[in-house]
Amino acid sequence: MSYFDAASAAPLHPVAREALLASLDEGWADPARLYREGRRARLLLDAAREAAAEAVGCRPDELVFTPSGTQAVHAGVSGALAARRRVGRRLLHSAVEHSAVLHAAEVHEAAGGTRGELAVDRTGRVAAGEVGAALGPDTALVCLQSANHEVGTEQPVEEVAALCREAGVPLLVDAAQSLPWGPVPGAWSLLAASAHKWGGPPGVGLLAVRKGTRFAPQGPRDERESGRSAGFENIPAVVAAAASLRALRAGTETGDEAARLRRLVDRIRERVPQLVPDVEVVGDPVHRLPHLVTFSCLYVDGEALLHELDRAGFSVSSGSSCTSSTLTPSHVLRAMGVLSEGNVRVSLPYGTAEAEVERFLEVLPRVVRSVRERLGVPAAEAGAARAATGGAGHAAQMPASPEPAAGSGGESGGLVVDSLGKRCPIPVIELAKVIGEVPVGGTVTVLSDDEAARQDIPAWCSMRGQEYVGERAAERGAAYVVRRRA
Repeated sequence: MSYFDAASAAPLHPVAREALLASLDEGWADPARLYREGRRARLLLDAAREAAAEAVGCRPDELVFTPSGTQAVHAGVSGALAARRRVGRRLLHSAVEHSAVLHAAEVHEAAGGTRGELAVDRTGRVAAGEVGAALGPDTALVCLQSANHEVGTEQPVEEVAALCREAGVPLLVDAAQSLPWGPVPGAWSLLAASAHKWGGPPGVGLLAVRKGTRFAPQGPRDERESGRSAGFENIPAVVAAAASLRALRAGTETGDEAARLRRLVDRIRERVPQLVPDVEVVGDPVHRLPHLVTFSCLYVDGEALLHELDRAGFSVSSGSSCTSSTLTPSHVLRAMGVLSEGNVRVSLPYGTAEAEVERFLEVLPRVVRSVRERLGVPAAEAGAARAATGGAGHAAQMPASPEPAAGSGGESGGLVVDSLGKRCPIPVIELAKVIGEVPVGGTVTVLSDDEAARQDIPAWCSMRGQEYVGERAAERGAAYVVRRRA
C-alpha cells in the first residue's frame, strides 16, 4: 500500500519512534517536581523545547507545547485578540486558512468581534499588497498560513510580516504544513504547528509567541507551559516530536529529500494532464510545498475515485464535495474558483520511492476511465481527442450528444437541463451532453440544487471555451446559464 496523504498525517518517523520508546522509561514523571525522576523529565522537556525552538527560529522561552496544532491555533488567536482588545477587534485572515483558524474566527465574531476575509488568486495565493491595504487602525490580528494544506501554495509571509510590523499589527502564522521543510521567514509574531504533520506522534502541537507580542491567554490557566497551555505535558510524545523535526532538518536529509520529493511531484504535475484527459492541476506551480500536488478530474465522482485508488493500493485525499457529508466543495477550492469534482491531493511522505509514483501514474488513467464509464460519460465527451494530442490543452468544444435534452425553454434557442436532486458531477455531465444541440450563441440552463454546481459549471466553461452567463434564482436550487461559443 502506498500512503500518499502526508499532509493529513505523516507516518511516524523512525527517529520519533526511537525517541518515544526511550523517553517512556525516563520521561514519565512530573517535570515540576524536584526529585530525581522529576529532574530527568524536566531535562527531557527542556531539551525538546530547545530543539523545537531552533527549528522554528525562536527562543526556547517563547515556545510552548500544546495538546494539538488546532489548540495551538485557537490559543494563539484568542490570546492575541484578547491582548489587543483596546486597539480594535478586527481579525483578518485569508480565504484559504485551515478550519482551525476559521473556527476561531467564528467564535471571535460571535463574541462581538469583526473579521475580514482576504481573497486569493486562482493559484490560492494572497497578494501581499492587498493585505497591507486591508490593515486598519482597528485591526487586532492577521492570520496567514505559510503554505496551504490542500493545494500546497506558499504564501508571501515575509512580505506580509513586514507590512504588519510597519502597521503595528501582530501576524499569526499557521506553519503546520511548511515547518518540516524549513523555518518560516519574516518578522512574524506568533506561529503554530502540529507534530503529526512532520512524522511526530499525534497529540502534540506547538505555539511560539515572540517577545514583545502582547498576549493574554484565555480560559483556565495553570503554572505549566508559561500559563499558555494547561495540563500535564506528554513528555514522551513531545520528545519524539522534537526529535523527528530535528531529524528532518538535519543536513543530510533536509535539502536532499525536499529536492527529491519536488522532482517526483514535478513528474506528477507534468504527466497527469498528459495521461488523463480533462484534468486541471491546481495550486501555484512555483511557490509551493515540495511534496504536495493537487489536481481535479472533469466528469469524475471524487468519492468513487478515492475508493478505486484505495483498492489499487493508494491512499490519497480529496477536497471534492462528493467525498464529504457537507455536500459543499472545499472552501479552499471554492475561494480559488477552480474545478472541484474528481479532486485528488497527493502528498508524499519522506522516503517515498520513485517506483511508487510511477505505479500511481500507471494506475490513475485506468481508474479515472472506469469511473467515467460508470457515470455514463461518452468517450468523446471525456476528452479522448485531447488525450490523442498528448494533453496539449483543453478541447474547445464538446461533440453533440445523440441523447435528447432534458427539457427546453429559457432563453431563445435554449435548452433546460433538470439536474435537481443529482450530485456532482452529474449536472456537469448532463450539460456537456447537450451543449452541442444548441446553435452557436444559444444557451443551456442547468437547474441544480447541488452547491458544487455553482463552482464546477463555471470551471467547465473555462475548460471548454464556453461562456458562463451567470446564475439566477429558481424554484429549487439555482439556474446556471451557459452560452455556446463554438
